[in-house]
Amino acid sequence: MKLDATHDPALNSWVEPANEPGCDFPIQNLPFGIFKRKGASESPRGGVAIGDQILDLAALGIKTGPTLNGIAAMGRPAWKRLRAQLSKSLSAKKFSKKFSRYLLPMKQAQLFLPLDIGDYTDFFAGIHHATNMGKMLRPDNPLLPNYKWVPIGYHGRGSSIVVSGTQVVRPRGQTKPPDKVEPAYGPSRRLDYEAELGFVVGPGNRLGKPIAIRDALNHVFGVVLLNDWSARDIQAWEYQPLGPFLSKNSQARCRRGS
Repeated sequence: MKLDATHDPALNSWVEPANEPGCDFPIQNLPFGIFKRKGASESPRGGVAIGDQILDLAALGIKTGPTLNGIAAMGRPAWKRLRAQLSKSLSAKKFSKKFSRYLLPMKQAQLFLPLDIGDYTDFFAGIHHATNMGKMLRPDNPLLPNYKWVPIGYHGRGSSIVVSGTQVVRPRGQTKPPDKVEPAYGPSRRLDYEAELGFVVGPGNRLGKPIAIRDALNHVFGVVLLNDWSARDIQAWEYQPLGPFLSKNSQARCRRGS
C-alpha cells in the first residue's frame, strides 16, 4: 500500500474546523458512515466526516441507501477514485459554494450502523492479549501451544454489532463457581469490555478460493474501533470444548472509522 496526494500533510480544507490541530477528521482522514438529521423523517444515507461536519455523498451524486455495502463491494480502484474526488472537492475553495449546502454539523446528526454485517471473526491481536485472556480462564496454563502457529479466533454473532451509544444489556446464562456442585442461571456478574480494532472486508472471495497475503489489503474497505463486551463468568463455564457461545453474544459497539 502506498500513500498518495490525498494523504499530503500540507493539504488543507475549506471546511475550517478540519484544519485545527488535533482534529479527528482532517482532510487526510475521511471516514465513511451512515447518517440522517436528528428528528427528521428522512432515510439514512452515506456521508463522510470532515472536521466537525458530515458531507452527504449526494454532493457527488452517490446514493448509498441505508448501508455502505455497495461502496464496500466496489474494490480498491473504485475506493481510490472516490477518495481522490472527495479530497479534491473538500480542498479546492472553488467547490465550497457548491458543496457547503451538503454539510451537516455532527451534533445535528444521528448515526447508524454503516454496514449490513453478515459475519465477523474475532482474533487475539498479540501474545500479551492472548496471555491476559488465558489467565482469566486458565490461570495455570494461560497460553496454549497452538497460539504461536495458527491464528486464534472465533466466529461471532454478526447481529450483535450495534452503533456506538446503544444501551448495553447485561446477558444472562449459566455460571458455575468452583465451590458449587451444579451451575446456576442468572445475570452475568463479570461483564467485561475490550477496545478492539475492526477491519471491514469489502470484496470477498468465492467459497474455497483463498486470498493471497500480498492481496489481502485490497479487500479491506476500512477500519473501525470496536468496544467488545463479554460475560467472563458465563464464558469460563461454557467455552470448553467448542469455544465462546452466549458469553460473546452480548454486543460489539461500532465507533468511528476510516
